[in-house]
Amino acid sequence: MRVVRDLKTLSGYPGFRKLLTVRLVSQTSDGLMQAGLASLFFFSPERLTTAGDVAIAFAVLLLPFTLVGPFAGPLLDRWRRRQVLARGNALRAVLALIIGVCLVTLGIGPAVYVLALITLGVNRFLLSALSAGLPLVVPRRLLLMANSIAPTLGAAAAVIGAVIGFGLGIVLPVGSTRDFGLLAAAAVVFALASGFALRLGADELGPEKGANRPRTLGSVLTDLKSAARYLFARRTPGAALAVMASHRFIYGVNFLVLILASRNLLTDPANAAAGLALFATLSGISFAGSGLAIVATPIAHERLSPKQWISWCLAICIVSQLIAASAATIPVIGIAAFLLGLSVQGAKIAVDTIVQRDTADAYRGRAFALYDVMFNAAFVGAAGLAAAVLPDTGWSRTVFLILALIIGVMIAAYRLSADEPREVEEAEREA
Repeated sequence: MRVVRDLKTLSGYPGFRKLLTVRLVSQTSDGLMQAGLASLFFFSPERLTTAGDVAIAFAVLLLPFTLVGPFAGPLLDRWRRRQVLARGNALRAVLALIIGVCLVTLGIGPAVYVLALITLGVNRFLLSALSAGLPLVVPRRLLLMANSIAPTLGAAAAVIGAVIGFGLGIVLPVGSTRDFGLLAAAAVVFALASGFALRLGADELGPEKGANRPRTLGSVLTDLKSAARYLFARRTPGAALAVMASHRFIYGVNFLVLILASRNLLTDPANAAAGLALFATLSGISFAGSGLAIVATPIAHERLSPKQWISWCLAICIVSQLIAASAATIPVIGIAAFLLGLSVQGAKIAVDTIVQRDTADAYRGRAFALYDVMFNAAFVGAAGLAAAVLPDTGWSRTVFLILALIIGVMIAAYRLSADEPREVEEAEREA
């Protein structure tokens, strides 16, 4: 099987093996925590019954990361990324235990929500560090292969963590014992991820030697502005980031459709457990499409450039929207979710490769911080659109058809962008 062969090839590089281990263990913990958050925010019978409610919840979860995210990149280009992974996971272990104590002693309240937001924020920071460090542990010629394997296996680990979380939720007694038990389990796995990160060399993930002095708020903003100017002056990484953000916007709208339709249309709205089960099933189908992207992307790369493959993935996305518009039934929405998962993951692998390949290491951390900000901003924008145009049942033929049209425009615009990166003079980078 090609995936096994590719993984065997990459496993020949010790740095990749160690980095992948950190990703898998860390994202398993993410799944443990996110299973509980999904139930809390979206499938409790007494809350989030309308499109507006779900949109507000998404904004609360994602907008803080969008605002704070820009400051992660400059730090990733100055701090040892190995230390970021080790200390970040250790911090999450501590936060998970504190959240558990708060649930036991104070119950669900502002402290729990704030601490959960901080924990998720650290997670986004760590994912940027993992992406920025990947080009330093595999040869340039294997970047696309690595990008097709590592993030998707990480997503699979998150799914496994979520399954474990749901399983523990069934086994543990209802109440504070269950809440603390789930968070304690997540904390243990976070601590393991921190320990695994220390197996990497101190400088193995970069950044390359350079200034490592404290930064003021003004200098951070200046650094980020310089990186954004550099990426778009290089053309190929800037265009790839723009496509990623637009594609994530489409995905965000569809994700909210899945939540609302699972809860309010395809199951009894009063049966939150059935809605959660259907949402998990449809999400699993979408993830299966993402899994196919692991196999399809390297095969496509043998005949297509990353840019051409992105265009094909966007075309698949159009098909998914047209299918979704045809009928509001579980089989139809499941097929559309599968194709959307294939489309989004396939394009993401290619975008990651372009950004890593065409970005100098001095800017790579900031590039993926911008990536993260644009990712979250796209979801916040999708939430705003959902609140304005989606019915509470989630399904709207008109919305799906409009999204298909938008994707067609995206394909046309991206095909007109540059095929090769442009050389950028030092003076132009800092201008």
